[in-house]
Amino acid sequence: MKFLILAALLAVPTIALAQSSDKPARAKAAANRVVPSLTNDLAAAGLELGNPVFIRAFKDEKVLEVFVKDAKTGQFKHFRSYPIVAASGKLGPKLAQGDRQVPEGFYFVNRSRMNPHSRFHLAFNIGYPNAYDRHHKRTGNYIMVHGNRVSIGCLAMTDAKIEEIYTLCDAALDQGQAFFRIHIFPFRMTDARMKKAADSKWISYWRDLKPGYDWFEKHNAPPNTTVKSGRYVFGAK
Repeated sequence: MKFLILAALLAVPTIALAQSSDKPARAKAAANRVVPSLTNDLAAAGLELGNPVFIRAFKDEKVLEVFVKDAKTGQFKHFRSYPIVAASGKLGPKLAQGDRQVPEGFYFVNRSRMNPHSRFHLAFNIGYPNAYDRHHKRTGNYIMVHGNRVSIGCLAMTDAKIEEIYTLCDAALDQGQAFFRIHIFPFRMTDARMKKAADSKWISYWRDLKPGYDWFEKHNAPPNTTVKSGRYVFGAK
């Protein structure tokens, strides 16, 4: 109990930042609703609102995971999983504008990609197409994680859940994280699941994604991701 009280007191400046008056009204209202409970739940896990975040999503399982960096260990700790309530398309990457596919790959979100004025409540743009997509002539834009429970190529959450996710990400950017990474996979890329998918026409592409998945599983930190000769390359930051 003493730990939780102390953690809450130490988090007051971060709470104030998340709820500051210069924020857009919708983001501020969302923060007012969710910051108190988020702060308590983070403190119980030894984490703080404003610590760097990392997101990954799995299309087959329809789940989005949020990880928060532990300041003591430097590793990203799983904080919460959220159901994806709508995501159009099938397993496999997005190839073209209008195909209604959710992308698969390695993306990032900086401050300019946060949208507190979205017609889907709150949203952030994952940054599709990335360098890999552009190399392979994939087209499309404005692929979001957002609220409002509807999707045409985006990952849709309930409004209540996007308020938590958006606030966690917003606070991390406010506290100095230059961007947060979002990795989107067709499924959990275990060896058994990959074997099950061996006959898919996308298996070669998925094998290119798997080292990025494995990196996080091994290091509890997302890899630095670059593209060379049209292939993903993963390494330490």
